[in-house]
Amino acid sequence: MPVWRGFTSISFPLLYVIYILYGVSYTLVIFAIAVLTVNLIQRRPVRIVFFNPAQLIVSFFLSHILLFHAIPILEKFTDSEIMLGLAQYSMLLALFLLFNNLIVDMVLVIRPQPYPFKIWLQKSITEGLSGLVSLLYGFLLYFIGQDRGEIDIFSYFFFFSPLVGLALLSSVIVRLRKERKRLKALFNITNELNQMLPTQKWLSKLKESFQDFMNVDALLLWVKEGGEWQLAIKDGHVRKNAETTSNLLSSFDEVKSPLIFDNRKKGFGPADSFFEKDIKSAVYSPLVIDNETVGMFFVGRSRTRSFEDEDIRSIATLSNQLAVILKTKMLFNEKEKRIVLEERNRIAREIHDGLAQTLAGAVMKLDTAGKKIAKQPQVTAMLVKESILGLRESLKEVRASIYALRPYPTERTGLKMAIANKIEAVRKDHGKIIHFEVRGHEEELSPMAEKVLFDTFKESIQNAVKHSNADKLEVLLSYQSEHILLKIKDNGKGFSLFQAMLKARTQPHFGILQMNDAADKINASLQIDSHEGSGTEVTIIVPKMGFEGGSQIDQADAGG
Repeated sequence: MPVWRGFTSISFPLLYVIYILYGVSYTLVIFAIAVLTVNLIQRRPVRIVFFNPAQLIVSFFLSHILLFHAIPILEKFTDSEIMLGLAQYSMLLALFLLFNNLIVDMVLVIRPQPYPFKIWLQKSITEGLSGLVSLLYGFLLYFIGQDRGEIDIFSYFFFFSPLVGLALLSSVIVRLRKERKRLKALFNITNELNQMLPTQKWLSKLKESFQDFMNVDALLLWVKEGGEWQLAIKDGHVRKNAETTSNLLSSFDEVKSPLIFDNRKKGFGPADSFFEKDIKSAVYSPLVIDNETVGMFFVGRSRTRSFEDEDIRSIATLSNQLAVILKTKMLFNEKEKRIVLEERNRIAREIHDGLAQTLAGAVMKLDTAGKKIAKQPQVTAMLVKESILGLRESLKEVRASIYALRPYPTERTGLKMAIANKIEAVRKDHGKIIHFEVRGHEEELSPMAEKVLFDTFKESIQNAVKHSNADKLEVLLSYQSEHILLKIKDNGKGFSLFQAMLKARTQPHFGILQMNDAADKINASLQIDSHEGSGTEVTIIVPKMGFEGGSQIDQADAGG
């Protein structure tokens, strides 16, 4: 039965009826058989299967002995049979809860794991609520049964049937709540991790959120990068030298489904050296996608046979989600490497076609000038002058290339600060009124996404200042749940979008077509609203399930 911050057993009223009808011997035997059967059905470890019945029997027997010696004292204070019965019931219940909790506390203090005051307090409150429910039901038993003569078995059955029904219904509700909580935690974990890609914070977020998903004592996540196993997460009762045993993971390359080890004494598999000695059961769950093992998830608990079928299915589901995330991360890394390579090739082509050709021409002219300096001084002077002009242009190109190779403003300060710095510079240089608003909690984006957003902002604000004759601009940067929105609005003269598109095809600068192509690279959408005489509004939206952590479906469609 669920109570405040926990669950409790409400079997004491039934136990008490057996006690007053058949005596302590029958009660202890029936109680032991019932508890033993429940533990066996739930497949609990052997030590718990035998310890729980013994603990409860000892607690009840000690309570019976003390009650037996206290009955003469209780009879002196009351002549009423009902009041005497209530006093006996209350005393037996209080003693049973006291002894039972003392035994449990002794065991929890002796064991190696810590037993903090917070857990003791929560356990005590839960047991107190259990005692309160049992006390109220026991009072009902005496008050309803008074002046009714002998009560037969059917009366007892109908009296306790609501209690049993409540217990069964509560058990179903508890299981449903547990599964709902687990599904919600799984959704939150995968949703947060998807939004964080391709940044590096997703590993720490997984480590923080996993305990909400499932309570375990040891956690390890290995990922395969470049054909080698790398330890990504280590938490709980894991040995310090786990990183040095990565060679053991080669045996997991062919594992495609979870491996369950219920009892360490019967073998723990190749990963036995990963866990501390107190870990008694473990699940090894591979991260498989496209029949390729890209990672391995290890979780362990300090009790044998502690992973149920629902736990294993949940771990396997999370592993499948992590496999997709890791594969997506790999694709992002490959895409960014390809973009960097394309940029390097572009710079190399520009140097070869521009700077190198200019320098080669200047060298040839200076060489010719050196040969004609004595016979044709005027021609020499002209050649030297042309060479100087060419070298000055080359110097400009070199400076531009050096500036382009410097860290981008968004890489140095972040997107929000880069936009704020640019706005401040425009205010000083042009005296424009610019209102900048940021909504939502600032999030780290990929360098590529921040660059495209900043380039779009920079081009839009330059167009507003130079061509639109705007004197007032509004800039909005909004971090929303599903996407990042950047909007630049001005009160300038506006323009014809159709004419601008035609003009952009023939001009090489970063115009509308280039802005749109850059947005496509990160699966963003670009929208430009402008009419002659009514200002311009540029909006770019970057979905978090796009370049920042989504699937490759849209990219595949675009490539097809």
